Amino acid sequence: MDKTVATFKKNKFQEIRVGIREFKGNDLIDIRTWTLTQGTEEMVPTAKGVSINIHLLEDLKSAIAKVEGILKEKKMV
Repeated sequence: MDKTVATFKKNKFQEIRVGIREFKGNDLIDIRTWTLTQGTEEMVPTAKGVSINIHLLEDLKSAIAKVEGILKEKKMV
């Protein structure tokens, strides 16, 4: 499977894409920075990102929940 499920702006020239990818027979959750190529409107993936085996989804969700809890506690969100 190769599917982008969410995209949001990082800054004027970059965006973050979250998706499900297959690489060398492994299904991965891919969170990656995409950037505009100079002189065009085409977005290309960068090396900046992380790919996580889908079996680690619960660990990822737990980590995000902890970050959210701390940010709320500190009134940052």
